Amino acid sequence: MAEAERARVAVVTGGSAGVGRAAVREFARRGYDVAVLARGRAGLEGAVADVEREGRRALAVRADVAEWEEVRGAAARVEEELGTIDVWANVAFVGALSFAWDTPIAELHRTTRVTYLGQVHGTLAALERMRPRDRGVIVNVGSAMAFRSIPLQSAYCGAKHAVKGFSESVATELRHEGSAVRLCQVQLPGLNTTQFNWNASRMPHHPMPVPPVYQPEVAARAIAHLAEHPRRNLWVGVPTAYTILGERLAPKLVDLYLARTGVASQQTGTDLPRWGSNVFEPRDDEHDRGAHGSFNTLAHDRDPVLWLSVHRWRVLLGAAAAATATCTALARRKTRR
Repeated sequence: MAEAERARVAVVTGGSAGVGRAAVREFARRGYDVAVLARGRAGLEGAVADVEREGRRALAVRADVAEWEEVRGAAARVEEELGTIDVWANVAFVGALSFAWDTPIAELHRTTRVTYLGQVHGTLAALERMRPRDRGVIVNVGSAMAFRSIPLQSAYCGAKHAVKGFSESVATELRHEGSAVRLCQVQLPGLNTTQFNWNASRMPHHPMPVPPVYQPEVAARAIAHLAEHPRRNLWVGVPTAYTILGERLAPKLVDLYLARTGVASQQTGTDLPRWGSNVFEPRDDEHDRGAHGSFNTLAHDRDPVLWLSVHRWRVLLGAAAAATATCTALARRKTRR
């Protein structure tokens, strides 16, 4: 098949639920064939059905991203069955809601292996195939918590900080060798996903995302946009912007604020379903949970920060035109005087 006629292929890790599931749908909607890497049987089957409804080809690969050989083998299978990988999005993670001293060591290790090393494994598996071709895009999914940690999520925050450090290092290495392969990061806010129904929680009330909350489709649009318009980093959500900027400007004040509000803001007194922790075992083997969690009434499906990022050149040109028109008008007024 000629290169111009070949269907684009995207790989999404953690694509059976939450942000990953929304990203699978978004890539399919944009005309990609999609490979979905995840652990849960029902979630994988549902993701494949989503892709096929868009008229695209899908491939489900049961794989644990914490295991290098499984991820590497998945990459080989994708290229054998779907074709050359154009985009690899690392979305998979697991998490817990507990104080650091209450988190079992095995759970902390597992969270780190999935959330951090899972992205390392995905990046290296993609690079193994993209670098010789000198093309391709990798999107590593980060978080506002990669810049500013919060209470009750020490393992997750530590892993996201590590993803940021690893990604920046690899991006500079690619630039050093003059590679056309692009490694991008997207930083996300609190999202209405299945995470809060199956994370490992030791708190008295049901876990919830820190408000304001966004729908996973907002994040999916950002991931797909990066795949098609690569850039170093992209922020999603107003809280991501003020969290990162607040940490840069007044970290001590942010410490004090989070110490006072961070624990309560991650819990709700509402009685919501719990599906069991998915840290060690998948919880969507029997039931496909989809992309959304239990907070649809709170979640926004639009984001001004993402809109400005996507349309930044239009905004800048508009601002420049407005400034030019203003200066011209002032000059004419002065000339008349």
